[in-house]
Amino acid sequence: MNPYAKLITSLSLLLGTTITISSNHWMMAWTGLEINTLAIIPLISKSHHPRAVEAAIKYFLVQAAASALILFSSMTNAWITGQWDITQLNHPTSTLLLTAAISMKLGLVPFHFWFPEVLQGSSLTTALLLSTVMKFPPLSLLFLTSQSLNPALLTIMAIASAALGGWMGLNQTQIRKILAFSSISHLGWMTIIIIYNPKLTLLTFYLYTLVTATVFLALNTTKTTNLSMVMTSWTKTPMLNATLMLTLLSLAGLPPLTGFLPKWLIIQELTKQEMTLAATIITMLSLLGLFFYLRLAYHSTITLSPNSTNHMKQWHIDKPTNTLVAILTSLSISLLPLSPMILTTI
Repeated sequence: MNPYAKLITSLSLLLGTTITISSNHWMMAWTGLEINTLAIIPLISKSHHPRAVEAAIKYFLVQAAASALILFSSMTNAWITGQWDITQLNHPTSTLLLTAAISMKLGLVPFHFWFPEVLQGSSLTTALLLSTVMKFPPLSLLFLTSQSLNPALLTIMAIASAALGGWMGLNQTQIRKILAFSSISHLGWMTIIIIYNPKLTLLTFYLYTLVTATVFLALNTTKTTNLSMVMTSWTKTPMLNATLMLTLLSLAGLPPLTGFLPKWLIIQELTKQEMTLAATIITMLSLLGLFFYLRLAYHSTITLSPNSTNHMKQWHIDKPTNTLVAILTSLSISLLPLSPMILTTI
């Protein structure tokens, strides 16, 4: 891709995200979302492979429909209440339309169908952007309107997302699809708590972004896209694969690692809100996700490929991303002891 084109798309992504998260008027938020959508499409289709072009078209159609729904929702609300302020979303129909639109943008169940396909058609770096940066503007809109949303609807959608994300990821061999279903499952955890403690949703998103970025960058270093390639990459980069195993277990939310913190806090908050049943169901459903994370961890470190390659092991890879991966991995597996300090910020 042309460096100037890459610079323009990156700056547009930054501009669109900044406009949406800093606006209090619906039209400005919608403009930011549109800039974001148009900026990511060249990054999805840059390989010119039929699969990538198909992914770009799917992404454009879904995001265009979601943006139209957001516009319709905000105009309906402005027509009835006379308010264009994002926090003043008071009309029930507008709230319902907005929930559907944001769910389409994020890939929440039942509007999740496009997300695994688009991720599978993208490169690993673009998939990282789609899983993290592109989720931030819609999530910030959900954050700003959280006091107006329907708790029962969001709880049902959250539990369905956690269930489907875990269930559909079980049988996958493509890593990008596994991480797409992982993203859907994590979105369920973020959505279930957004009405009761919106700041906790943001904390969960930040930690999810940190751990997911580590996984994607580690996979990108070894150019790994499916389970069989994970098995052979062990012979090339043993140290990176060992830390990848810990990062995957952190993404699963196992206790001594960073990923346990948001799940622990969400379960605690749900119990305080007397939603013990919802907390129990979503915790049990996270075990489905744990299974495929364990399978990935097993393939990355414990299993050697039958036809092991004979070249020397690369204990050091001369790549500029190495330092970044090392820092992100350290944060992904060791932030839990700092939880008292993190809790003071929310």
